[in-house]
Amino acid sequence: MSISIDNMTSILNNKISQAENASRTSGLERTLSADMSQASDEELMGVCKEFEAYFMEQVLKEMEKTIPNNDEGDASMSQLTDYYKGQMMQKLAGEIAEETGNSLAQQLYEQMKRNYGL
Repeated sequence: MSISIDNMTSILNNKISQAENASRTSGLERTLSADMSQASDEELMGVCKEFEAYFMEQVLKEMEKTIPNNDEGDASMSQLTDYYKGQMMQKLAGEIAEETGNSLAQQLYEQMKRNYGL
């Protein structure tokens, strides 16, 4: 059984993507599970914005799955495109979270302040 360079690149890029997602998810889980009772308003809002950015990234990734694939081209170029698409979605999600007016982050922040007396 032989493995081509394209297959190896595909496997490597897939593992890198999984590691990045796991790292980001575990960092968010640590932040959310931390005791925020002594957090400043800025820290609390930062956590809420981080959650909103992660949520928006997941929404964008699911939306992208609805677009039909064009299977033309070689596998290495496809993997490179997928990598940069993922990076672009992460950046776009962060910008959406920062620029929206009455955002999910603001609503989460207000709910936490009201319910937990933070």
